[in-house]
Amino acid sequence: MRFTRFGASLLVTGLALLGAATPALAHSELKSSDPQRGASLATPPTQVILTFTGPVTLPENPIQITGPENASWTVGRAEVAGAVVTAPVRAVGPAGEYTLRYKVTFEDSHVASGSVKFSLGNPVAPPSSQAQSSQAPASQPQSSQAPAPQADETTPAGLPTWVWIVLAAAAAAAGVVVALRFTRRKD
Repeated sequence: MRFTRFGASLLVTGLALLGAATPALAHSELKSSDPQRGASLATPPTQVILTFTGPVTLPENPIQITGPENASWTVGRAEVAGAVVTAPVRAVGPAGEYTLRYKVTFEDSHVASGSVKFSLGNPVAPPSSQAQSSQAPASQPQSSQAPAPQADETTPAGLPTWVWIVLAAAAAAAGVVVALRFTRRKD
């Protein structure tokens, strides 16, 4: 009888935790990117494409690309169509590793930011002023959409995912303690 009560208490606690955690796990995230995470490019892209698992809206300056020697790419006005964000870019800088950082707001109003690292194999010189004024970034066909996990993913209230995991573990431990005390008082 004692173990039946304890088991029932533990089951109820576990179900309550699972029910509370489900909304946090249902958040949208980055599904794919172009350039892809870890890609090694011979030439720089003329636009970036970020595809999310749900619709997004954009804050001001949602995309930045930086690289070695303080290189900073010019990012044009980002456009959003449901879950896909595109922005024209003009690359400048040495060969090396670049980081695309983004910030979006999902349909459920949680704000997420993340990054995608990729490498550029050849340096890109700044365009001459005459060529720069007459040349607009062209659109580039979308490449294969491989998963692009996020390094800086956040959850509701801007807290990292690990904080929510620690809180869930603490709640589970508290539930076990309460269940143990409850079963000891009944005996």
